[in-house]
Amino acid sequence: MNEDFPVPESAEILVIGGSVAGLTTATVAKRYYPDKSVVIIRRDSPVPIPCGIPYLFGTIGAIEKNLVPDAVLDFEGIELVEDTVVAIDRGARKVTLSAGSTIAYEKLVLATGSTPAVPPIPGADKKNVFVIRKNIEALGEFLAVLKAAQDVVIIGGGFIGVEFAEEICRHSAKNVTIVEVLPHCLALSFDEPFCVAAEKELTAAGVKILTNQKVAEITGGGKVSGVRLSSGEEVKADMVLISAGVRPNVELAVQAGLKADPATGIWVDRAMRTEDPHIFACGDCAAKTSFFTGKTSFVRLASVATMEARTVVANLYTIRRENPGAIGVASTVVGKLTLGAAGLTEELARREGFAVLTSEASSPNRHPKAMPGMRETRVKLVFEKNSGKILGGQVLGGESAGELINVIAACILNRMTYDQIALLQMGTHPLLTAAPTNYYLTVAAEAAAQKALAGK
Repeated sequence: MNEDFPVPESAEILVIGGSVAGLTTATVAKRYYPDKSVVIIRRDSPVPIPCGIPYLFGTIGAIEKNLVPDAVLDFEGIELVEDTVVAIDRGARKVTLSAGSTIAYEKLVLATGSTPAVPPIPGADKKNVFVIRKNIEALGEFLAVLKAAQDVVIIGGGFIGVEFAEEICRHSAKNVTIVEVLPHCLALSFDEPFCVAAEKELTAAGVKILTNQKVAEITGGGKVSGVRLSSGEEVKADMVLISAGVRPNVELAVQAGLKADPATGIWVDRAMRTEDPHIFACGDCAAKTSFFTGKTSFVRLASVATMEARTVVANLYTIRRENPGAIGVASTVVGKLTLGAAGLTEELARREGFAVLTSEASSPNRHPKAMPGMRETRVKLVFEKNSGKILGGQVLGGESAGELINVIAACILNRMTYDQIALLQMGTHPLLTAAPTNYYLTVAAEAAAQKALAGK
């Protein structure tokens, strides 16, 4: 416990967890209910900004430049307690901290986050084998080893693995290899042509990519020396980063007798309430359902966590909002290429049983082409064939693709059809966007409408 943050006896709104979901919950709650006392309990101080972690090696350059400022809490009038909650007494409506003190609550929000998943790979416990933990001490150790390493193997070609690989190669002469069990890096978020475009950028940066490969063993004595693949090939490594997803932190909820599953998370209803009407959960620790199918979703992104946090706050005292389900919106930069994805890929939509209609459009993101900063931008949209409603979208191009995917996500949330998207009135400017006559989003929607008319 940090004595700089005294423990209050009670809080009207008590939040456990100080990362993305917890911080959003607390700040939004204080704005909704300025007269309520809002307290955050967090274990670590200060808290790293999660999305900035892959860029610590070179782009940001130092952990202290990638921290959530506590000044935000002071400005909003939120109290901070640095300690670990060891128990929740639902009957008495209080939590017990590691030092033995207690805090009573009116409403409790669990935003306990997640822990990096470690697949059952022999040798995963060797020295210099890491997962990414959102803790400054762990990150400091990781960066120190990374700086001294020469041969780095990254197990997992999702967003984190790809971003780390590109960052390391861009800022050093290290040998970096990604090992991915799927046919392509980023395959869970993008269809094949978009994955291939990202892989070309990675290869150009110096990253070696091994796809359709399963790790059989991490070799070496007490310290890693290589990674042996199921094919028999061994890749030299003096450092390994495992980036294989996360598992929700549900232990505290289970201790309190709340319904929770270690694989899927803490059960919540559409209002983000647990079985206890005074306890809510959001972020990586909370179970999720798909916006599209209503089935269990394993999407754990900041876009989902912050939406859930805002839903919690809206419903703390009166149920006013429903969680629509996880859409999954994300973007990344690989080399000079920006990629964004929202919703279902074509492959995943077909796998879920949807009759699918797809369309694409490509055009410069400036007009005319001679404008500085021009990048060709490509958009792919995925629609449900019978209803015409959008199921997903992917974008690649320049920096503007990062915001264009958010527009597509808004279309998905509102279950817009290709006809409705074609009617969007898009503001354009020569230095900022594609031409109004050839705006990629509306052109792709029109292409889908034409396919539907043709019965394709």
